[in-house]
Amino acid sequence: MHRTLTRTLTGITMATLVAGAWISTASAEEFLVGAEIPLTGNLARVGAGMQEGIMVAAEVFNKTNGKHTVKIITVDDESAPAKAIAAVEKLASQGVVAITGGYGSNNISPASDTANKLGLVYITSGGVDDSLVASGRKNFFRINNTAGYEKAMLGMLADVGAKSVSIVYSTKDATTGLAKDVEKALLAKGVKVSSHSFDPAITDFKPILNKIKLQDKSEVVAMVGYENDYVGIIRAARVLKPKIKAMVGVWSLATPKMAADFPDLMPNVFGTALLPFPTEFKTADGKAFSDAYKQLYKKEPDYLGQFGYVQSMLLFEAIARAADKGTLKKGGVAEEMRKTDRETLIGRVQFAANGDNLNFVHRMAQHQDKKVVIVWPKESATGKLIYPALPW
Repeated sequence: MHRTLTRTLTGITMATLVAGAWISTASAEEFLVGAEIPLTGNLARVGAGMQEGIMVAAEVFNKTNGKHTVKIITVDDESAPAKAIAAVEKLASQGVVAITGGYGSNNISPASDTANKLGLVYITSGGVDDSLVASGRKNFFRINNTAGYEKAMLGMLADVGAKSVSIVYSTKDATTGLAKDVEKALLAKGVKVSSHSFDPAITDFKPILNKIKLQDKSEVVAMVGYENDYVGIIRAARVLKPKIKAMVGVWSLATPKMAADFPDLMPNVFGTALLPFPTEFKTADGKAFSDAYKQLYKKEPDYLGQFGYVQSMLLFEAIARAADKGTLKKGGVAEEMRKTDRETLIGRVQFAANGDNLNFVHRMAQHQDKKVVIVWPKESATGKLIYPALPW
């Protein structure tokens, strides 16, 4: 009986060792990737859009890589800088090999600082403040920047021949930087510019819109803020009805989500967008993204998801290459990121030494009949630009 028990235990031990070896081999091919995203707080809507893209990227990568897989661990940064730092630290303690996500330069800056100190690559599409790529972070990468948004807004305003513009902007770093750059460029072209800053906590925009109506008397209101800001500004404009010709914004505005949630506010409003809505993809990568997105979320993808997908897919590919070369724990992910050079859903991506994607140029879109139509540049347009055009 003792021998039988010994043989049984030996068999169990061997089976356990074999199973353990198999699990070890399998887990070596699955990499934990952190997603630090605002899922609550004032950036929750845009954070949710980015998260969808991240999860679609994981789905597509896991089905197509053939060798490696990724598992996403998500931590909500609650739209707050201190929480963003804590989120990165928590992800690092859970063993992630890199981090994707982040929204709002004020949150991304401390979060990416923390990631840099911990030796983790951090990639985003949610921060365009130039200080992010001027602070010497060796592990920081982004796929979009202020210059790309500025070119789009200025190009469209030039095409419609705007002679005067009132810029309404949040005092956050990224929004202030873009607003100042746009103001400087417009003034250099002889356009009359009036600027109005607002605290991110403001909810009543009527005093600012009243100044635009009575003092500025501009042709265009240019909004540089986030979703909640746009809603407040447009609502105030609908009440006061200044004699303007258009309302133009940047990120997180020309999206199907905004069209669905605020159908009374969005008609004719302009904003940056790389995709029309409904979407149409012609490349294999685009079709894989679109199909997986629709399967996971039962809706058409928007540009927030598109950005989240591109940043994450580039990261996953870099992780896989570093793993194949045995450099994963030797700075290999950052090294492979710097070698990136390929066409994506947002165009060609190459990272400079500072982590910036210098190929980035945005497009302008307009809400028209519950659709999002690309209207600038002309070679990318999917419909005709309507101007003058007001959302009331």
